[in-house]
Amino acid sequence: MNQFLLPVGAPRPERADAVRNRLLLLSTAREMIAEQGVEKLTMDGLAERSGLGKGTVFRRFGSRAGIFQGLLDDDERALQEEVLSGAPPLGPGAGPVERLVAYGRARIDFQLRHYAIARAALDGSRPVPAGEGTISRVHLRVLLGEADLHGADLDMLAVQLTAALEGPFLLYLTASGQEDPTRHVDRMAQAWQDLVERICRG
Repeated sequence: MNQFLLPVGAPRPERADAVRNRLLLLSTAREMIAEQGVEKLTMDGLAERSGLGKGTVFRRFGSRAGIFQGLLDDDERALQEEVLSGAPPLGPGAGPVERLVAYGRARIDFQLRHYAIARAALDGSRPVPAGEGTISRVHLRVLLGEADLHGADLDMLAVQLTAALEGPFLLYLTASGQEDPTRHVDRMAQAWQDLVERICRG
C-alpha cells in the first residue's frame, strides 16, 4: 500500500448548479482576500459580492471559518495530485523515509504560504485539530508502515507527526506577525527531516 489515500468513500456528485456556485464563491472569496485581506472577508460580504443569497453561502460553508477551509481544501488538491502521481520523492517511486521527508517539506511550505487563510480557517467553537482524521495522518501512517519500525505504535506516531505539520504548531510560529512567516520554511523543513530520520533510522 504505497499511495496517498483520499477520504474513505467516493463523494456524492454535485449538481451542476452547486458546482457553479462553489466555483463562483471560491473565486469571489479569493478576489476579496486579494483586495481587502483575510480579516475583511465575511459571509454577508461574500454573498453580496457573488450575487448569491446568504442561505446559499451558509449551506456551502456553514460558517466564516468554513469559507477559509473551503479555500484550503481547493488549493490542497494540487498537492494531493503531486503525492498521488507526481515525481518522486514526493510522488510514488521513492523509499518511505524519503517520501516522509518530502511530504513534510511540501506540507510545511504549503501551510506557511497559506498561513493567513489557515489561521482564519480555525473554528473557535471546535477542538483544535491534532492530527486525527486528516489526510496527512493517513498518508504518513501508510509510509510509516512501509518503513518497518519494529513494533512502534504506528497509529499514534502518525498522529504525533501530523500534529507537527498541521495548524496548531505552524500557526503558533506565525502568531506574532512581526516577520515574514516564509522565513521559517528552511529551518522547519530541516527540523522535520531530522525528526523523521531519527525516528526511522534510530
